[in-house]
Amino acid sequence: MAIDDLLNEHEKSEQVRAWLRNNALGIIGGIGLGLALIAGWNWWQSQRRQAEMGVSAAYAQAVQAFEDGKLPADKGQGVIARLDQDNPTLGTLAALQLAKAQLEAGKRDDAIATLRGVREVPADLRPLLRERLARLLIDAGKAKEALALLDDERNPAMLEARGDAQFALGEMAKAQESYRKALVLVAVGDPQHRLLEMKLIEAGGTPPHTEDNA
Repeated sequence: MAIDDLLNEHEKSEQVRAWLRNNALGIIGGIGLGLALIAGWNWWQSQRRQAEMGVSAAYAQAVQAFEDGKLPADKGQGVIARLDQDNPTLGTLAALQLAKAQLEAGKRDDAIATLRGVREVPADLRPLLRERLARLLIDAGKAKEALALLDDERNPAMLEARGDAQFALGEMAKAQESYRKALVLVAVGDPQHRLLEMKLIEAGGTPPHTEDNA
């Protein structure tokens, strides 16, 4: 290696050392900030996991209490409201469980109030909650109110419930149409398909021909 090359390497080393001396505080501060951010992120993640575990535990306890009949309706609503605030999915599922327990206990009107009281319903659970509520309303003689909830043309359970509401109102042609739409969306071998055919016949309609009954 030539002397000029050695001098250049030496000069570069000195420049690097000088830069490090001048920027040492900044480097240390940057490292410290990075470590602090990592520690903060880890702490936040830990807190979040603990909170989620706490909400899940509260949900499990609530469902067990609903099934055992140990929670009055007013306290059950309070539990659902807290769950709904922390985790709308668990809050909605808890409401469905409470409504089921209330219905089994012969408290249909309480079940209706429970499902109507859910404020934050996730999009994937909205069709299920509305269909369950609609069926309760039909049973309570409020078929017109039920119809307002059944607006999903691609959900066979909703279409079936719509047909039931229309049947209850004496709107047989509309009920037939709803049952037919539901039939198209349900596999022939599915037990729901046979039930829909029976409802269609009861409403005065004729089931479409299939390979099974052609």
